Amino acid sequence: MNETISIVGLGYVGLPLAVLASRKNYRVVGIDTDPKKILSLNKKLLLLKGKKLSGDLKTSHSFASLDFRNIKQSSIIIICVPTPVDENFVPNLEPICNACKLIAPFLQKSQLVILESTVNPGVSEDIIKPILEELSGLKCGRDFYLAHCPERINLGDNYWTVENIARVVGATDDEGLAKAVNFYRSIIDAEIKEMNTIKEAEAVKIVENSFRDINIAFVNELAMSFDNLGIDVVNVINGAATKPFAFMPHYPGCGVGGHCIPIDPYYLIDHAKKNGFTHDLLIAARKINNYMPSYTVEKVIRFLENEEINVEGTKVTVLGLSYKPDVEDDRESPSYEIIEQLKKRGFMISSFDPFNIHKSTAKSLQKALLNTKVVIVATAHGEFKSLTPEYLLGFGVMAVIDGRNCLNKLEFDNSDLKYLGIGR
Repeated sequence: MNETISIVGLGYVGLPLAVLASRKNYRVVGIDTDPKKILSLNKKLLLLKGKKLSGDLKTSHSFASLDFRNIKQSSIIIICVPTPVDENFVPNLEPICNACKLIAPFLQKSQLVILESTVNPGVSEDIIKPILEELSGLKCGRDFYLAHCPERINLGDNYWTVENIARVVGATDDEGLAKAVNFYRSIIDAEIKEMNTIKEAEAVKIVENSFRDINIAFVNELAMSFDNLGIDVVNVINGAATKPFAFMPHYPGCGVGGHCIPIDPYYLIDHAKKNGFTHDLLIAARKINNYMPSYTVEKVIRFLENEEINVEGTKVTVLGLSYKPDVEDDRESPSYEIIEQLKKRGFMISSFDPFNIHKSTAKSLQKALLNTKVVIVATAHGEFKSLTPEYLLGFGVMAVIDGRNCLNKLEFDNSDLKYLGIGR
């Protein structure tokens, strides 16, 4: 198989997809606007951590380029660019629009364009299709085809990968759908579900992540309530999880990070509002989850007030800058909001993350803990989960705020160090 595909955007979504397609004997051209990234990838140097991905990259038949003219030689063009929100949580579709404007002049007849970026329902037909048609002079459904297959990437998961996670596909017409489904079935060892419309496919990813956001908000609200009631919310959730049906455990924490859960609901909120509907539940969930960094900082302040220690100048160490355990990805990490709020309150701040050394204020855990009064565990990295009360007391630490409820609570409760979890 020597069919050529182009993948536009070589980040957390595009690069693993490019490597997989190459391994499945496609000729892959990765296109990105970052010259440093292109140079590194062509030297087979991986910018994203992962032993398997790194090994596959070194043996892949792909190459990276800044030149969108490579699209002319491809039968399939896959768009994998970010879909962020601005500081007011308004969706920003500029990366997708810009990618389409760069693709369109080189679009050829019979080519298939697939969007993997997460968008609200309607973006493919109302925004992407008109840009491609206008700038290419071609007609969608007659000259070229447009489909959507929302990405499913679980960073740091060695079992569920881009190769074995089921996918959904929608398209603007039956022929485009068949082409897209055939492509994904040729590279993925899992179910490929055909959706009736491209809007349905767009809605799937939004629903997936909104579902998680709502459930996390529910347990975060329970955590704040149970803190007042003296109930350990983790034990309650684990108890409820013994029911073999109709319950799915989610756990509270100091905030929600990543490029999906804290972002995607806003795409549906914004789109629905423009079409006359208000998603009260989604808005409430986002409000609760956005509040958790503040709630975490308030725990620090209440502890110091009870100990009659002045906040001003007191050192607090934040452990973890990544948004999830044992990965480097720190997109939308609540750790940064926690740090910002601590600074505004007058605290001295130290931070350490073994996966983000270059962004940490301290280059080792030991240096981060020197003269620290309060530790906030913001990411459940393996290195932090093994922390003991004796180790922290050795640095003069008085309290630990377990923002991920990942430490041994019983061990800390039986020590001279104050333990405060989220809802426990």
